[in-house]
Amino acid sequence: VQLVESGGGLVQPGGSLRLSCAASGSIFTIYTMYWYRQAPGKQRELVASITSGGSTNYADSVKDRFTISRDNAKNTVALQMNSLKPEDTAVYYCNADLRTIINGFLNSWGQGTQVTVSS
Repeated sequence: VQLVESGGGLVQPGGSLRLSCAASGSIFTIYTMYWYRQAPGKQRELVASITSGGSTNYADSVKDRFTISRDNAKNTVALQMNSLKPEDTAVYYCNADLRTIINGFLNSWGQGTQVTVSS
């Protein structure tokens, strides 16, 4: 199983970015999908999550600015980030709880994508 993120980059404060994550491999079903982030010198933190039924949760710091969505048919999850602030600068990681065809339940991480918010 592999999770691959894309869409990171450099953006000015107030700007927008859209991150995407695609899961591939011998996947039977994907349960909850998550976006985490880790800023330099800080612990990794949960940014947003979405269940297979579409229920979402957000960290207080990103509510009303970020939107998580998923496409169950394509095994993808996205994070639309608006009104970005310098404090949103971090490496963003995709994570998923899933059941594989061969190995059963698994929690899998992507490799991360850098988001830098700076003027």
